[in-house]
Amino acid sequence: MKPDNKAAIGIFDSGIGGLTVVKSVMKMLPGEDIIYFGDTARVPYGIKSVETIREYAFQITDFLVKKQVKMILIACNTVAAAAESLLVDRVAKKNIPVLGVIDAGAKAALEVPSNHKRIGVIGTLATVGSGAYEKAIQEKNQDISVFSKACPLLVPIAEEGWADTDIARQTLEIYLESFQDKELDALILGCTHYPLFRQQILSVLKNPSLEIVDSADSIALKAKEVLTEKKLINTQEKGSFSCYVSDKPQRFQHLAELFLGEAVRRVEVISLPV
Repeated sequence: MKPDNKAAIGIFDSGIGGLTVVKSVMKMLPGEDIIYFGDTARVPYGIKSVETIREYAFQITDFLVKKQVKMILIACNTVAAAAESLLVDRVAKKNIPVLGVIDAGAKAALEVPSNHKRIGVIGTLATVGSGAYEKAIQEKNQDISVFSKACPLLVPIAEEGWADTDIARQTLEIYLESFQDKELDALILGCTHYPLFRQQILSVLKNPSLEIVDSADSIALKAKEVLTEKKLINTQEKGSFSCYVSDKPQRFQHLAELFLGEAVRRVEVISLPV
């Protein structure tokens, strides 16, 4: 059965990071209703086993399917690396497209000017350990050199709201040191929390020609392309935003309003197995 164009887009992440995807989707697809799930009780995902990450992803996907969404965006690089193909199969019979940030981010990195041959990737331990970005990039162009660095502390720093602090800068200086001699042409922010550190990253790397690839913008653009192709665009003037978390709704609501620059009227707690 074909989904209804008035159905919502489902977006999920381990915590607040996926709100960068929400913000990009709101900008590119202003008429779409959005249902967001942030798994705040179990963040961060990047240090957990693949089996655990997949189980969490199945639970959240099933929740969004029950909400009758027309599309699911995996706003978590860790989940996209570990489970995207499994989630595609899980909802295939319902004709719900599932898009992950890794393919979208890799595609965007390859669309920078053709003389860009050296791409950096920063992400969680699970994302970097999976080699998913290297595989996605080099399947399309084997002449690209990919340099990856796990930055596990950035997610908890972002979740604390400390992205603009000296603590964040000092942490980035340590993580990004290995990139200083790489003469990168592009840097993929391989975690949806990382756009919060964009200016700090540029300041640390001091590379005026560096192209920052934001996976949030990339997946929002891909979502627009897919919905347009399937004639599922919602043409209303402004869509609604419904937000669900697995823990601490008040704190999440405050951070969400900072992320989105607008009031978030309600955040509902949903209990999932822990």
